[in-house]
Amino acid sequence: MQVGIDARLAYYHQAGTARYCLQLLHALSRIDDEDQFVVFQSRRDQRELVTRPNFHIRHMWTPSHHRLEQYLLSLELRFTPLDVLHSPDFIPPFRRHCRSIITIHDLAFLLYPQFLTKSSARYYGQIDQAVRRTDHIIAVSESTRRDIVRLLGVPEQMISVVYEAPRRHFQRLPEAPRPQLQKRFGLERDYVLFVGTIEPRKNIPTLLSAFQQVLDHYHPEVDLVLAGAPGWLTDEVYGLVNRLGLTGRVHFLGRVSDDELIWLYNSAQVLVLPSFYEGFGLPPLEAMACGCPVIVSNVSSLPEVVGDAGLLVDPLDADELTVAIWRVLSDSTLRQELVAKGLKRVTCFSWQRAARETLELYRRVAGS
Repeated sequence: MQVGIDARLAYYHQAGTARYCLQLLHALSRIDDEDQFVVFQSRRDQRELVTRPNFHIRHMWTPSHHRLEQYLLSLELRFTPLDVLHSPDFIPPFRRHCRSIITIHDLAFLLYPQFLTKSSARYYGQIDQAVRRTDHIIAVSESTRRDIVRLLGVPEQMISVVYEAPRRHFQRLPEAPRPQLQKRFGLERDYVLFVGTIEPRKNIPTLLSAFQQVLDHYHPEVDLVLAGAPGWLTDEVYGLVNRLGLTGRVHFLGRVSDDELIWLYNSAQVLVLPSFYEGFGLPPLEAMACGCPVIVSNVSSLPEVVGDAGLLVDPLDADELTVAIWRVLSDSTLRQELVAKGLKRVTCFSWQRAARETLELYRRVAGS
């Protein structure tokens, strides 16, 4: 079987869909040495993403998310014989000579169109064509699968759920790396942690309001740390920090390295992810793998991912979030219970399993 995997996005981004693609490639290379894989990379990306004899790199001229991508990519792919093409970034070339599988990570752009830029709206606006011109769809959660059926009218039998997983190096460290964090980021107090892009659907204003109440009424000796790159419409978040008088108690670290993120998870009192919507939600799993308790919203995929290993809150209720944070900070028994449940919960997810299930879909679709 000849499988093509579109990994062009890996040159332009380091997280999200690009990271999913890289983890899947590495996991596939560990379980399959018989099938032939063609990894499509940007011509600017000179890395060898996978070093296995049955994985072959082909450099592509067509950039990701280009306005002429559909036409140019289709022309480039004409010269590569494939049985199936996997598009992890969910928009496949609409003209091709092989079967197609796409991965849909979330439909936030349909649920929250007001948060899109013009270029993003143009790209994501192709979703209706994409789901009708592919042979099968991978959804990263049952929640996303339900959204695809409900919002796009796709038959359920066309969609398979394949869960993502934390990378293997996310784990508990022998000692909390507080000296490293103090030296690198100047973090001296205990802290509540948020990990993710600073964007509206992450619901950071509610987190800031809850954090202010924690400081005022429950636990004055704790900081809030936000690790993640700025997204869009961020002015409200930064302005709210000033209006609430939280300057000096809220730390925006920007994008951090994997090693730094592991340090942050291992030293945090609790990870809080109060998002309005997540297609999967990887930070809670990464945190649990590092022995960090988690609090997440009770909507979209987050309850499905966390199970009973974290506290679930209404993302619209700052008071409920305040109480949940206070409980984890003040109740050592609850904290230990959440840590133990989290370490057990995270074993349900692995990239080896994801690769095995994805490979089965390649073979099924290629043979149909």
